[in-house]
Amino acid sequence: MAEPERTERRLRPAPLLFEPTTAAADPEHFFDLESIEDPRELLSRATELTLAFRAATDRAIEYQAIAAAQLADPHRFDRLTAAAIAERAEWTEDYAKKMVEFGRALQSRGLSD
Repeated sequence: MAEPERTERRLRPAPLLFEPTTAAADPEHFFDLESIEDPRELLSRATELTLAFRAATDRAIEYQAIAAAQLADPHRFDRLTAAAIAERAEWTEDYAKKMVEFGRALQSRGLSD
């Protein structure tokens, strides 16, 4: 019996909830983790947040790469050099070049929609 074809899916971790402004002002407050007394529950919620932040970081990096590729597009009259992109994003020029390449690869796979 043949195995069903597996498709790669993005992880869908627990959603990040925005903290109220008053909570953000308290340096001890972090997504209400400080109020969780059960270590099992604390580990579970902290793990959910860790996965959510990782997924958000990965997605934000993809958007950075797509933006870099769009800014470096030779068809744009106002295109930027890798050095200019690096300066705006606070990257090295080599990293900016890699991000442009990564963004172009994402665009060719249709991930810029």
